[in-house]
Amino acid sequence: MKQPGEELQETLTELDDSAVVDYLLRHPAFFIRNARVVEQMRVPHPVRETVSLVEWHMARARNHIHHLEENISLLMEQASTNEGLFYQLLHLQSRLASAGSLEEFLMRFHRWARELGLAGATIRLFPDRWRIGAPSRFTHLALNRQAFEPLRIQRLGQAHHYLGPLNGPELLVVLPEAKAIGSVAMSLMGREGDLGVIIFSSRDAQHYQQGQGTRLLQEIALMLPELLERWVERL
Repeated sequence: MKQPGEELQETLTELDDSAVVDYLLRHPAFFIRNARVVEQMRVPHPVRETVSLVEWHMARARNHIHHLEENISLLMEQASTNEGLFYQLLHLQSRLASAGSLEEFLMRFHRWARELGLAGATIRLFPDRWRIGAPSRFTHLALNRQAFEPLRIQRLGQAHHYLGPLNGPELLVVLPEAKAIGSVAMSLMGREGDLGVIIFSSRDAQHYQQGQGTRLLQEIALMLPELLERWVERL
């Protein structure tokens, strides 16, 4: 037979956090019935040692509201950024779609980049995916995949985009005629990244850096192949 002290000890052991929470959930009027006691209750505080339960709850509510306000501000900033990207992409697509020749297409693409303050924009195609060999007029767009592969491994790895500087030998591979290039934004074209390369170049070495957003680059890299097929046949 259990002694009274043993029964009390067993009850106290079973009354853990889970049991208290379960009781309060089943008796939501507890705090109303015991309002005066609740107002007198104190809880630990990292700065003020202790605060009342009411103050603690109000502080949590203020923190929650603050986080909600931060999230709303972030969503509004993202919406504004996405709207800007959408109109940039729409403007570019409209200009490229109305080009009368591949030469005009490439020039409009280059001018669009210049209007953004860049040195230019270049498109290079992998000749095993496009019919650009002689006697076509598109041989200057060819980028030898074997020559590009070391650069791809070094700079892109498993990614489809690279933002940052390129050294002299790397620039000779992708931009052999370019001069005074400080940094580039380089993207693989197509969903599989196997159709070619887009290079946006800047004379500022700090203009493109790792960690910057690549959403616009991604959309352009997906959009261009379909537009290019007006003049260049896919293999």
